[in-house]
Amino acid sequence: MTERQKMLEVLSLQVSYHDVEAVRGVSFSLPEGERTGLVGPNGAGKSTLLLALDGLVPFSGQVRIGGLEVVRRNLAQVRRQVGIVFADSEDQLFMPTLLEDVAFGPLNLGLERDQALARARGALDRLGLQGMAERSSHHLSDGERRRAAVATVLAMRPRLWLFDEPATNLDPWARRDLVRVICQLEGTVLLASHDLDLVVQTCNRCLVMDEGRVVADGPVRQILGDEKLMESHRLEVPLRLRLSPGGKAPCRSPSPS
Repeated sequence: MTERQKMLEVLSLQVSYHDVEAVRGVSFSLPEGERTGLVGPNGAGKSTLLLALDGLVPFSGQVRIGGLEVVRRNLAQVRRQVGIVFADSEDQLFMPTLLEDVAFGPLNLGLERDQALARARGALDRLGLQGMAERSSHHLSDGERRRAAVATVLAMRPRLWLFDEPATNLDPWARRDLVRVICQLEGTVLLASHDLDLVVQTCNRCLVMDEGRVVADGPVRQILGDEKLMESHRLEVPLRLRLSPGGKAPCRSPSPS
């Protein structure tokens, strides 16, 4: 993999909170355009890793995004390339109207107000939120808020997308719509989720984290289909990979009493 092909490079990344190591010597790289799932049990360090990649928490080691090292002097340039969708949509939706929420990022990138509003309307349209521009996020469903949070990032046109538990609290229809949205995104995606079926549907590669370390890395179906690996890290093979070729779940029926 050449330097030009790498969108994200992580080398010996370490993050500590009050003498607790949340991320321990993590190293990996992502080529441009790849969609990678990041899975692991609670407390594995997934969310902390995402925050470190955007320079939101102090870390040791090295992170490069689009060839730029994530250090204080480069943060403004780095954050022009990175879009992070937080687990709680309310962390991204705080303005009086949805249009203002989505235009906030482009305005902070230095766009003129007319340009920022045009880009915001385009993002809302692409996420199926036409006609909701003047609504408050408090008047949206969970699924609509999730799409609105994605729209706030889409309007900034990032090259690297970081998702933290994007399917939380979504009903089946909203979840299907989220899959569609993620699959249509341009750029490189790193998606942290406990919804392993979502990872199978949207990603071609998977990293497994446990106790702050990356313990497995490979093709998504190979990694998530490894029952021994999954059980050893308090995970389960996702339902989509348990289904037989005929579409029937392999679970046995209860024996007659």
